[in-house]
Amino acid sequence: MTAASPIRSRRRRWTYADYLRIPADGKRHELIDGRHFVSPAPDYDHQAVVLEIVRRLGEQIQDRGLGIVMVAPLDVHLPPCTVLQPDVMAMRGDPADLRGAKKLTRAPELVVEVLSPSTAARDRSLKRRRYAAAGVLEYWLVDPVARTIEQCGLEDGDLVTLVEGARAVKSIAFPGVRVALRPR
Repeated sequence: MTAASPIRSRRRRWTYADYLRIPADGKRHELIDGRHFVSPAPDYDHQAVVLEIVRRLGEQIQDRGLGIVMVAPLDVHLPPCTVLQPDVMAMRGDPADLRGAKKLTRAPELVVEVLSPSTAARDRSLKRRRYAAAGVLEYWLVDPVARTIEQCGLEDGDLVTLVEGARAVKSIAFPGVRVALRPR
């Protein structure tokens, strides 16, 4: 969307209805508290780490019937004016409950954001605060170059850092689940 967009000129605060009018352009669009953000497609290192995490979480969560593992793009709508697309997310429940869903309307228990130069600041601040407010129990910030994980847990309404710079973490949202990143 450009500055001349009719949506942009009509309001400062975007709504979910505005979000639904964004044309499919292959970019990742998100709303955070009514502000529109656009991110370029992720690079190879980012996607390789996403795939590694999805594979490991899928084996331990989904294959064992503990919940559902999903990957972007899938909208997580946190009313009133936030729509996020976490790189990876896991939630308790039966996958059959989500068949046909166009968006999630509750916060996942675990959210993973793989950092990239264009999104790292937003992942560490705005999105972290919004995930905390929505009740996400566990949040991982993954550095795809260093191949390390910063693990955050929900404490008193805030996602606080529990482990920083780790190559492996044990999930607090899904006990018995452990993810280790292979060195490059």
